[in-house]
Amino acid sequence: MLARSRFILVLVVGALLAVLSFSLQYLHLIPTNPVAEQRSLGKSRKRVNPVLHTDPPAPDPIRDTHQYCNYPNLTEHGWEGHSPADYRLVSVHVMIRHGDRFPLYSIPKTKKPAIDCVLSDKRNPSHPLLASFINHMALGGRGHWDASLGSLPRLPNHNTCEMGELTQTGVVQHLKNGDHLRQAYIKRHNLLAADWSPRQLWVETTGKSRTLQSGLAFLFGFLPRFDWSRVTVRQQWSTLFCGSSCDCPARNRYLDQEQRRQYRQRTADTELERTYVTMAKTLGVATKTLRAANPVDALLCHFCHGLPFPCSSTQTTLKAPDEGACLTLQHFAVIRRQQKDDELERRGAGLYRRYSVLAAHPYLNRTAMRMERIARGSRKGKEEAVFALASAHDVTMAPLLSALGLEGAGFPKFAARLVFELWNGPELKNEQRKSDKKRGKWLENMFIRVLYNGEDLTFDTAFCRDHNRHSAQPLCPLGNFLSFVRKDMFNIVNATSYQQACHHVVL
Repeated sequence: MLARSRFILVLVVGALLAVLSFSLQYLHLIPTNPVAEQRSLGKSRKRVNPVLHTDPPAPDPIRDTHQYCNYPNLTEHGWEGHSPADYRLVSVHVMIRHGDRFPLYSIPKTKKPAIDCVLSDKRNPSHPLLASFINHMALGGRGHWDASLGSLPRLPNHNTCEMGELTQTGVVQHLKNGDHLRQAYIKRHNLLAADWSPRQLWVETTGKSRTLQSGLAFLFGFLPRFDWSRVTVRQQWSTLFCGSSCDCPARNRYLDQEQRRQYRQRTADTELERTYVTMAKTLGVATKTLRAANPVDALLCHFCHGLPFPCSSTQTTLKAPDEGACLTLQHFAVIRRQQKDDELERRGAGLYRRYSVLAAHPYLNRTAMRMERIARGSRKGKEEAVFALASAHDVTMAPLLSALGLEGAGFPKFAARLVFELWNGPELKNEQRKSDKKRGKWLENMFIRVLYNGEDLTFDTAFCRDHNRHSAQPLCPLGNFLSFVRKDMFNIVNATSYQQACHHVVL
């Protein structure tokens, strides 16, 4: 009898504990699995701006550097092309940073990294499209090239990479990028039909081989074996993609002030200074010589390619690398830590944001004008560019992110991509459409999304931060973006237009 009573008591206590556990989970006092939540979102087309309630990880310069390297063998999923039901994709505008490259600077008294820049589908990293990409680039003479672009090599081609040359890793990164967006925009939305017109595709790049080759790799992934005769590659003479609007004295003054702030921040960092002194002694060079050589650029290449950090070229063969003649991961971590600290201080100072608004406006303005032309329906048949690609640099993309209010997105990694999507909402009733056109309100049916490396950051942008993402309208109105580009973005420099901000603002 006593045993039976104890058994019943255990059952009752167990039941009470189960009810209590369920209640706590229902009230969110016990954390749920964010990964499972993300998977479930993929099944619904209604919610396209997922918000994962997770605390940001503590800063880690080495982990951040792994992200910066952007290893192409990692699986990546993006939210490009996702929308609520009944929305139609109208156009897409993409800016990419070039892929992985050989350093622009060399560290004094060290050997250059031994990296082969001749492409081979037999060497890792590789991609299913790499062999056909190599063959297709040989036909590039059939394309149309602006200015001096036609004389640049369409493929990396040196057995030992030259300074700034795109590596095979960089090519594979953009084949992967292009293929990813092909799945999102061509297969899912048929953005460019098989008979696309040359005017529907806009491709531009700076006059550097690494940006040209990155753009071509991306384009081949996006449109495999494209018809060269329908492609025109245009050159941007400025890394800011400012076209005919590059004259902006105030922008240059803000940049000068920002660079002076960076210098003060670096020289005030005692740990960084000690590290430079130690590195210089290790290599047998003057500290100022090492600092001027920008060692982090070369160290990043060693790190991203899994190569040992460089040693002094004067080291004897009898001396082991661990005897102090080589640079170390600890040296590298200090430099990367200082760079992350500088990013935080930069946001607080505000000088870079002011520079960025003036640096990024010409590109944003051209994008806004192209979107508005498409939204207004002014194109003749299929003659408007519905897919635009800009192949650029970190010094192009970083100001663009800052100008959009996305300073928390971090410094652009190799092969980073920034995407602007234009969407047409569900069709209005005929009576409402006619009425809205008379009142000039028909743009209210056009919407924009901004994605960075596959993450939807639309509602983090300065122009759509105040829009209620949980309202009946889940996307950001295009009108917000147009107003921002034409006027609102200049509030930070106390101006109402680009010309006024560039030439009349007193600093």
